[in-house]
Amino acid sequence: MSHSLPPGQRFHELSDLLESYANVDFTFSDSAEVPGPALSAYLRIAARDPARAATAIRQIDDLLSVGLFSDEIADEVEYLPHIRPPRGTTVEDCLRVVRGHLDRLLHDPSRVPQATPQTSWEWNERFPSLGQLLGAYFHQDFSYLYASREEALDEYAVETDSEDRARAAQEIGELLEMVSSDRELQAATSALGLDLLPPRGMSLRKWLEAIRRRITAA
Repeated sequence: MSHSLPPGQRFHELSDLLESYANVDFTFSDSAEVPGPALSAYLRIAARDPARAATAIRQIDDLLSVGLFSDEIADEVEYLPHIRPPRGTTVEDCLRVVRGHLDRLLHDPSRVPQATPQTSWEWNERFPSLGQLLGAYFHQDFSYLYASREEALDEYAVETDSEDRARAAQEIGELLEMVSSDRELQAATSALGLDLLPPRGMSLRKWLEAIRRRITAA
C-alpha cells in the first residue's frame, strides 16, 4: 500500500471498522470465538460487501507490520478512533482477534447471520443514502432552513443526482420491509438522523412511503 496517502486515507476501512466500536462503548469486547456487539455489526455489513473485509484485513496487516507506535504512521493512527483494549491485552492483540473473524467471514460470508441493525453506526452503514436524506434534510435545525417538509424534499431533489435518489427510494422500501412495528421504525429513522415528526395525521410509515414516491418522481 502506498505510504504517501494523505492522513486518514491509509487506514480508511479500519477507521470505519473502529467507528463501530466507538458507537458502542469504545472498548474491544471480542473473544477469538465470539465477536462482540461492535464487531458483529461490522461483520453483518461486510458480509454484504466482502471486499470491505478484505480491505480491513490488508490494513490491519499493514498497521501491525509497521507497528502501532511507529513514527511512520503516527499521523494516520491519530485519525483512527482510539478503542480501549481489555486489561492485560494490547490494541495489537485485539486487532489480531478482529482479523481472525474477518478472515473467517471471507472464507464463508454466509456464516454471518443477518439481523436487524443494532447500532446507529450499523443503521447508517446499511442505509447510507436514506441516512443522507434524513440526516441532512430533516435534522433538528430543519425549521431554521425550510418552511415545510415539501421545500426540504424539493431541495433534496435538486441537489441529489438520480442514482442517489433511486438508492434512497430503494432503501426506504427495504427499511419498511425489514421493520414491522412503529416503535422499531421510529428507532431506526432516529438512528438515521430523522429529528422531525411526520405531517399531522400521517404515520411515519405512510410519510416514508410518500417520500419514496416523491423522490422517485423527481
